[in-house]
Amino acid sequence: MTKWDYDGPILEIDKLSISFFTRLREIPAVMDFSVTVQPGEAMGLVGESGCGKSTVALGVMQDLGVNGRIVGGSIKFKGRDLGEMSAEELRHIRGSEIAMIYQEPMASLNPAMKIGKQLMEVPMIHEGISAKDAWDRALEVVTDVRLPDPKRMLNSYPHQLSGGQQQRIVIAMALMSKPSLLILDEPTTALDVTVEAAVVELVKELGKKYGTSMLFISHNLGLILETCDRLCVMYSGEAVERGSIEDVFDEMQHPYTQALFRSIPLPGADKNARPLVAIPGNFPLPHERPPGCNFGPRCDYFEAGRCDAGDIQMFPVPGNDRHATRCLKFQEIDWNAPMARAVSAEAAEIGRTVLKVDKLKKYYEVAANALFSGHRKVVKANEELSFEAREGETLAIVGESGCGKSTFAKVLMGLETATGGTITLDNSSIEQIPIEKRDTGTVSSVQMVFQNPFDTLNPSMTVGRQIIRALEIFRFGNSEAERRARMLELLDLVKLPRAFAERMPRQLSGGQKQRVGIARAFAGGARIVVADEPVSALDVSVQAAVTDLLMEIQREEKTTLLFISHDLSIVRYLSDRVLVMYLGHVVEMGTTDQVFSPPYHPYTEALLSAVPIADTSVAKKHIVLDGDIPSAMNPPPGCPFQTRCRWKSEVPGNLCETEVPPIRDLGDGHQVKCHLADDLLARMEPVITLAAE
Repeated sequence: MTKWDYDGPILEIDKLSISFFTRLREIPAVMDFSVTVQPGEAMGLVGESGCGKSTVALGVMQDLGVNGRIVGGSIKFKGRDLGEMSAEELRHIRGSEIAMIYQEPMASLNPAMKIGKQLMEVPMIHEGISAKDAWDRALEVVTDVRLPDPKRMLNSYPHQLSGGQQQRIVIAMALMSKPSLLILDEPTTALDVTVEAAVVELVKELGKKYGTSMLFISHNLGLILETCDRLCVMYSGEAVERGSIEDVFDEMQHPYTQALFRSIPLPGADKNARPLVAIPGNFPLPHERPPGCNFGPRCDYFEAGRCDAGDIQMFPVPGNDRHATRCLKFQEIDWNAPMARAVSAEAAEIGRTVLKVDKLKKYYEVAANALFSGHRKVVKANEELSFEAREGETLAIVGESGCGKSTFAKVLMGLETATGGTITLDNSSIEQIPIEKRDTGTVSSVQMVFQNPFDTLNPSMTVGRQIIRALEIFRFGNSEAERRARMLELLDLVKLPRAFAERMPRQLSGGQKQRVGIARAFAGGARIVVADEPVSALDVSVQAAVTDLLMEIQREEKTTLLFISHDLSIVRYLSDRVLVMYLGHVVEMGTTDQVFSPPYHPYTEALLSAVPIADTSVAKKHIVLDGDIPSAMNPPPGCPFQTRCRWKSEVPGNLCETEVPPIRDLGDGHQVKCHLADDLLARMEPVITLAAE
């Protein structure tokens, strides 16, 4: 039988159980998990970190390491049990018939080998074809994944490519032998939202072209909606709901699925009138799962003596297409009942201006060539940023990697000094004062929550001690007892158990570490908090709790929040005003309502189109940007966005290519940096529309 003439299910996982064995105990990672993937079907696997998604993928690849073992059930690929295959048979199937794309592209690429050679290896090893045929196929696949100048790409080394290009090469590598099943494990997490949109579009198209079935692992429900036909929701090692996208999104039948949707910022959510509802409690550790339903301790519908009496099976949902749920009470719950617990809050009062940035510039001098350091180039990371931030306001700064968001944050924090322009905090200029020369008051007034919680905690100091240390530096309280009491209050605020005060950072998950970072930032009564992608590393259920917490503290403390993010869903939910950056320039600025409704800057329009939204009632205009963001070391002439702009042909002459556009005021403080004529801007249509509109 050739690999293309099988017409049954491509993948059948039946009652699969996988455990990891340590010296102390057996830790069940996946229990009683079943899923079927038909030919050409894309199946989404959704759930929080630690729920077992990647373990299922590694089980399919038969790559569980020395400690992992399948302890029950079976995984069949095209009707054959993978667990009964010899090492030789598995070697033939992996890479040839089942391919996997990982989260981090560089983990799959050899840095010392040209791209072409790496791609050619796949069919040469698996199919024994000639080097010339392998080269021709590599050229075809690199063209398929829409990389510019395919021949140059094949002759490049991985480090010469951007992150988005590297991920496309990894996708090309996976498709080289035209596999029947493609497993994608969070393939776009490391990419910018516009690049993610292009990669997702690509994966969908190639799936159709090659007839490939897909198992798409993600924690992003919007992404699953855009890429998959069916999905399976996982919680703590078990499948809790399975069905078609429409059935699960519109007629969810498990309390965990409902809780997940209530914790993500869909259009219409409002931080004051319709706040998100965080899932109460914490995810159970694998060796501390509760009896009966794993979700029981966090469930609004839990019934003692029934939900915790014994193992719960998957039940078919009547009337729907292969829809099943692991809930005893699914037919008794009113799934359309309005949310009862979301308590609306008073909007934070926006006060006087506390921060004024005027024509701020930050340039770096770098060697143009690694070997010859004589010739130097200037990187213009920030080009004339001007804005104000007021007390109690959330100002979001959005844009892709390399647009200058974090550079601005560094200058504000004093980690860098400005090249030109001013930053005024209250009445004093701080743009030229490095952090070591700032007084305690200024340092405690401007604090930062970083993107990566792993790098910001001292690995050899307990969590409690790190927060107390910050309180000491900010001269809080008169005694150790007062500081300890405040530290415990801060742990309460960020929804961490007080016992965590004695834990070391290595004993915490990524989300828990980030909460410690937030507690520490607010320890000194900060007046301005710069939050640099503070929730991008967190699960959606934790994101809701953390954003809610930021808002709560902001209301109490009148904190000004500068929220740096590329996630426009959370920006729409959280922010009062939005500043859109591209390649060092502010291209649009206004209130959240102004920036999210037309007229837009063409870049803002593309950003909005790129954001995956987990709502079947939302219609979205489809705009995919060509190419990657240009280098700040070699920016294009004229408008920084002109190389990717779909509206450029509407501007007469070559104005976009020769002149940087002026900042224009569209009224009520809404500013856009664009050459488009007023009548064209006025004709722009909304990118996102709700079916009810």
